[in-house]
Amino acid sequence: MSKLTDVPKRILIGRALRSDKLGETLLPKRIALPVFASDPLSSVAYAPGEVLLVLSVAGVSAYHFSPWIALAVVVLMFTVVASYRQNVHAYPSGGGDYEVANTNLGPKAGLTVASALLVDYVLTVAVSIASGIENLGSAIPFIVEHKVLCAVAVIVLLTLLNLRGMKESGKLFAIPTYVFVAGVFVMIAWGAFRGIVLGDTMKAPTADYTIKAEHQGLAGFAMVFLLLRAFSSGCAALTGVEAISNGVPAFRKPKSKNAATTLALMGGLAVTMFCGIIALAMSTHVRMAEKPGEDLLHNGTPLGSGYVQNPVISQVAEAVFGHGSFLFVVLAAATALVLFLAANTAYNGFPLLGSILAQDRYLPRQLHTRGDRLAFSNGIVLLAGAAVLLVVIYGADSTRLIQLYIVGVFVSFTLSQTGMVRHWNRHLATERDPAKRRHMVRSRAINAFGAFFTGLVLVVVLATKFTHGAWVALLGMVIFYGTMTAIRKHYDRVAAEIAAPDEPTDDSLRPSRVHSIVLVSKVHRPTLRALAYAKLMRSDQLEALSISVDPVETKALKEEWERRGINVPLKILDSPYREITRPIIEYVRSLRRESPRDAISVFIPEYVVGHWYEHLLHNQSALRLKGRLLFTPGVMVTSVPYQLESSEAAKKRARRRADWNAPGAVRRGPVARPKEPSNKS
Repeated sequence: MSKLTDVPKRILIGRALRSDKLGETLLPKRIALPVFASDPLSSVAYAPGEVLLVLSVAGVSAYHFSPWIALAVVVLMFTVVASYRQNVHAYPSGGGDYEVANTNLGPKAGLTVASALLVDYVLTVAVSIASGIENLGSAIPFIVEHKVLCAVAVIVLLTLLNLRGMKESGKLFAIPTYVFVAGVFVMIAWGAFRGIVLGDTMKAPTADYTIKAEHQGLAGFAMVFLLLRAFSSGCAALTGVEAISNGVPAFRKPKSKNAATTLALMGGLAVTMFCGIIALAMSTHVRMAEKPGEDLLHNGTPLGSGYVQNPVISQVAEAVFGHGSFLFVVLAAATALVLFLAANTAYNGFPLLGSILAQDRYLPRQLHTRGDRLAFSNGIVLLAGAAVLLVVIYGADSTRLIQLYIVGVFVSFTLSQTGMVRHWNRHLATERDPAKRRHMVRSRAINAFGAFFTGLVLVVVLATKFTHGAWVALLGMVIFYGTMTAIRKHYDRVAAEIAAPDEPTDDSLRPSRVHSIVLVSKVHRPTLRALAYAKLMRSDQLEALSISVDPVETKALKEEWERRGINVPLKILDSPYREITRPIIEYVRSLRRESPRDAISVFIPEYVVGHWYEHLLHNQSALRLKGRLLFTPGVMVTSVPYQLESSEAAKKRARRRADWNAPGAVRRGPVARPKEPSNKS
């Protein structure tokens, strides 16, 4: 069974890495950028479209507000990037927003941030994969017809790639991310050259359509609310920024400097691409609608339910490069790929945060354990499972999923920046060096503005998106918060219960006597071995115990016992209802009641088999007994194994596997083995 699982595992995930190879998995900036920033970089593929979709409610006349909304998003992006550059220098351990809030605002604030980030990471995977599937589905009908299945398949593939280790997945993901970024910049530059220098008229495929406004003549508060809603949708461009502050330990040294540089690069690239696409969308007259079949009109006639609305970036690329051109196809393919790979930001952020939370006893300790490839495998699998659940529930529909988005990230933004303000206040109270104080005051000002701005945006997001699905994200945060609080209480309760006190207790006192019991069904080799081992324990009282279910078998057991002259008393308990476990448990408990200071030691002979199916045929009664005896105070259970021939064959197979090379092992080179110590003095 081990061989059946080990070979596929090595093929899919790769050869296990030694713990001292951890430094080789750290990322240089050129790989860290696509690994940690693929989410905000790829969001330019759908964030401009979300802005135009919301504005279309008031008709095409509202589109002239889009540059101002883009400007507000740019200011917010620069504010957040500048604020997080302070974070990565002050807290390089990888705790990110959670560590900042927990240290400066208290455990409750830290847990709120952690809950928000965990929800946002799960949504990042679900939204990115669903959006990528929809983009790819416009060209391949099969994907549209089976988009849930295809989305789940992509999540599984990404999970396997990340289980291989961050560095390998980063190298794989770097190519399409850089191709996408280069393609968007070429599109912006060529579009600007054609429009400004050559004076060409570029028209999007929807340029001749008109929009039927759902609400004509919006003004006053209604228009302000619509603009705020459009702004909150455009803020999707900021998701994933916090992943770099959580992933500082994954960078090469100097970690903080490299992380801060990557943040600045990411912010500059994302802002330029976002503004460029918005500008080209305006100049090429892109038209978008929330219900395109009904609200987009051609010569006054609705386009109908069969119309497929292409994303803004696709329409702009068609206007700039021409439909079917080489650059258009390259950018379309890179866009679909980078949307899939944007989920990798969460695959790197969620396991790291989960590991820190597990170390702080808010999540199961297994999430702190690194897998064969030195990745936090359990966290990766947990993230994939949660994302699959969301994709299935929402039918891989990005329009529905995106309404849940960005609430969590702005909760973490706001609390993190507020925590940083308190961080600088605390250090300023003790710092006397004027130069350092000036630096701290400047950093505090940046974080204070960041806290104010992101807090304002959080209010806007909650007000404009709550009824559109944001309440689901808030519910997820509450569930995570409650679960982690319960886990921490459990770990604290167990730690307090098992802590060794300074004064002597019953646990440290030697029992008055030891009463040993060997369970017997027949007189055979396993029984004789268990009896021989029990005699070595020098118990105060030793007896064999058997349950009488069949009178004939019980009589045969007594006769064989006497014939062999076994000098251990044999006690037989009647079981009129043919039960095995209950009579033994009741007998052991009766001994405990009679002598509470005595320790009861139960020896259970067990077969050791070599095949999985043999486990179904043996040791079932022993397993049930051990499970029940574990809950009986003062009772020690000892398994006395007896190896059958099949187990010896299994041992030989295991030895052969140890000398067997997995596919590709020779190409990768031999595994380094520790040298034998020299006998020379």
